[in-house]
Amino acid sequence: MTALVGWLALVCLAVVAPASTLLVWTDTRAPATFGGKAAAVWRSVGQTLRLGGEVGPPLRIVLSLLLALVALLYVSTLVGIITTALTDRLTELQRGHSTVVEHGHTVVLGWSEQAPTVIAEVVAAHAQRRAGAVAVLAERDITEMDAELRAGLAAGSRRTRLLCRGGRPADPVALARVAPATAGAVVVLPPDGPDSGAQVVKALLALRAALDEDDGADGGAVRVVAAVRGHHHRAAAALAAGPDATVLDVDDIAARLLVQCVHQPGLSLVLEDLLDFAGAELHTLHEPGLAGRRFGSLRTGCAEACAVGIVRAGGALVLNPPPETELGPGDGLVAVAEDGRARALGGAVPVVDATVITAGPRPRTLHPGRVVMLGWNRRAARVVQLLVRGGVPGSTVDVIAAEAPGGGVPVLFHRADPLTEAALRQVDGRYDHVVVLGPDRAPDLDGPDDRTLVTLLHLRAHEARTGRTLPLVAELADARNRPIAPVGPGADVVVSGRLVGLLMAQISQNGHLAAAFEELFGAGGASVRLRPAGDFVLSGAETTFATVVAAAGRHGACAIGYRSAAGVRLNPPKRAVRCWGDGDEVVVVEAEPAAPQPR
Repeated sequence: MTALVGWLALVCLAVVAPASTLLVWTDTRAPATFGGKAAAVWRSVGQTLRLGGEVGPPLRIVLSLLLALVALLYVSTLVGIITTALTDRLTELQRGHSTVVEHGHTVVLGWSEQAPTVIAEVVAAHAQRRAGAVAVLAERDITEMDAELRAGLAAGSRRTRLLCRGGRPADPVALARVAPATAGAVVVLPPDGPDSGAQVVKALLALRAALDEDDGADGGAVRVVAAVRGHHHRAAAALAAGPDATVLDVDDIAARLLVQCVHQPGLSLVLEDLLDFAGAELHTLHEPGLAGRRFGSLRTGCAEACAVGIVRAGGALVLNPPPETELGPGDGLVAVAEDGRARALGGAVPVVDATVITAGPRPRTLHPGRVVMLGWNRRAARVVQLLVRGGVPGSTVDVIAAEAPGGGVPVLFHRADPLTEAALRQVDGRYDHVVVLGPDRAPDLDGPDDRTLVTLLHLRAHEARTGRTLPLVAELADARNRPIAPVGPGADVVVSGRLVGLLMAQISQNGHLAAAFEELFGAGGASVRLRPAGDFVLSGAETTFATVVAAAGRHGACAIGYRSAAGVRLNPPKRAVRCWGDGDEVVVVEAEPAAPQPR
């Protein structure tokens, strides 16, 4: 270092001294004597190198040189300190070690397959505000994490700040960097891989300790939404999170969503449209004039939204209540609307054409069904239980997988790789439904859907050879693979991880919706269903959606949209007129019908 400084000084003198000499000797105003010119050269060198340049007695020159060196040392040290501080700060930011200074933001702890979906949807929800922020804390490289997340954000989300921090969610020091005590909501995700439940429980304990330390710091409670894989961790996670938190079993929810799509092909796109923040989704609407109104009149007369339930002033929620149910003071309306600013009252009353309303739904006779499941994962046993328990008595499930399922699952097992031709030959006309499951997602598994896509391709070839369309439902892990999935028009592709991520994002932004979604995706109660349009209005009739809403209400259902060849449309304009054909389906929220008896 000393040698480098010395060489730098010599190089500077070698350049400055000759240049100063030439400058003085060519100046017509320079002193005539040699001594005067030498003094002028010294002053020029001193001013250039900031060495004072004083002339006079030797002591004066030495003192001026000493002061100049002290000043140079001071300035250099000050620049070094500032540079080091800035470098350390930038390094800290790059490593994600700085503390978030926000209020009302959403914190996401951990990383899983749901992380990109949850974060993108929360950012979209915050984009509706003037300013918002989403802070993410996970054990990942923050540069890679930030790049991956921003690649999935919508163009209109620039107003929302995305803040990535590195560290373990269960580490109190790392947790403090995302300021959970001043957040509006905290979402805890289960990591991919083994022992994820214990890690979630530990993170919830650290979170609860951090919130208890700063209780009341932001003037309100922080909404906590956590997820675990498997029911055996849910009770412990609920104890760790506290009584006001929402803990979801993502495997159970994914299994229920998959089974609902088996019974109602095409439902996955409806659920995805309902759960994301683009377009219409569930909201709780509060207006002074709601008190004293009956749900039946609100369901028919609401111009800007589709009413599906009531949230009581105390927080209790009822979906699809009887039409005579009256709203009390402080009660709100649960409705499918474009945003939370939709009005439940006011606006033009939709026109209802009673002449096209049918007498009632068409009678349906269900038969015991046979389901074949290709592949096996940790959710498969729950899927089998729901298929057998929720189907028509006498229904059966066959499994074709490379490894035998354990746990005494009531299935007929065929040991074979679903990718082989011998295994696919067993998928013939004997089955009413074909379910394709992908492998469990693991941290070291780059292409979790590769085998699933190949299986689907073989099934398409099987359909071409036999001329029979298979009633197929396939589960994918990555939503980006849905457009390239080789499936026919009657098949349904379920990205269960994305649907669960959308669900968590919705609950994190509106705590009242936790009870609504628990009923919609739970056993019994109300659920989202697809009903033929002919159940409500005459086939070929040209009428408004308001007429369909009124017709569905007469039969105990809340119509929230429709599905046609053009796609899914939720909360369409009530006054818009369209022709309702045989292929159209109405999306309704209704009580789950009693288990039908086999014929």
